[in-house]
Amino acid sequence: MTPLNNQNGATLLVALFMVVAVGLGAGVAGTTWQTISQRAKEEELYYRGDQYRRAIGSYFQGNDVGRTNTFPSRLEDLLKDPRALHKVRHLRKLYTDPMTGKEWETIRDATGKIIGVCSGSDKAPFKKEGFPDRYRDFAAAKSYADWRFIYTPEAERKESGPPASPTAPAASPPGPGSRFMPAVPEKR
Repeated sequence: MTPLNNQNGATLLVALFMVVAVGLGAGVAGTTWQTISQRAKEEELYYRGDQYRRAIGSYFQGNDVGRTNTFPSRLEDLLKDPRALHKVRHLRKLYTDPMTGKEWETIRDATGKIIGVCSGSDKAPFKKEGFPDRYRDFAAAKSYADWRFIYTPEAERKESGPPASPTAPAASPPGPGSRFMPAVPEKR
């Protein structure tokens, strides 16, 4: 054997290792890209779902004098409230479910009215903590379908607290003695 033949085998071996390394790198990059993409869709799901919950709440509270509070029958009612004489929008547009690219699943009460929405995706969410109290159940979700964006009038009343009493003194502006400005300067 001549040394030239040995070099041909070594070159082939180096080329083979390079192909394997590039393949592994592409696999890692693909997995990373998929994770980044799913996290972005998860953030969008949270945003859009919360927009629907707020719009349903606005619809529920947006009644005229003499009407009882009611939930929408269709998601389209959030775009143009059929109860109003003029155009009232509770939502700018109907969003798709970012996880599936399809329409949202609707959550209905016993009368068939829409009280919330949820995703149709069975993928497991990345986010498991750091949710506000309204969405604390999301931490235990097994899939995005368990992220249920529901408007609950009772929960809204609890969060906003009791109504202000008409005899309650008005809040005083920041000044000496208030919690914003101590009466005595602190010594350092």
